[in-house]
Amino acid sequence: YIRWKRPNILSKEGELMKKETIICILVIIIVAIGNFVTQNYTEKCVSIMNDDLIELENKMKKEDKDQKDMEDIKEKVVETKETWNQMQEKLAFYIEHDELEKVETQLFLLKGQADTKLYSNAAAEIEKCIFILEHIEDKNALNIRNIF
Repeated sequence: YIRWKRPNILSKEGELMKKETIICILVIIIVAIGNFVTQNYTEKCVSIMNDDLIELENKMKKEDKDQKDMEDIKEKVVETKETWNQMQEKLAFYIEHDELEKVETQLFLLKGQADTKLYSNAAAEIEKCIFILEHIEDKNALNIRNIF
């Protein structure tokens, strides 16, 4: 007497559901880790740029500038622009290029103002650049306001 054993279809579906669940959980973990890494890098870049820009603004606000101070300002502007160019290469992977170009434009205007020694106008460009950088940081932060 041979007994025919019916295949258990439910166990295969259960295994399939387990695989799909595991894949979904892995995808969520990878996205969360990616967001954590990119957000930390963005915060670090914004902090470095803000520190450089504030230092530059303080040098420009100094009342009695001699020739050495003016050269220091020009060098700091070039150094800040080079720092931004290095950071921008990595930021471009996950931040909109329009946002990055806004910072680039402000730095270009800042350089022009510093070259022509219009330091009061350059200070305004610094403030705009800081605002744009903070906007980029806020825009890419993972919070309820940005999700909805």
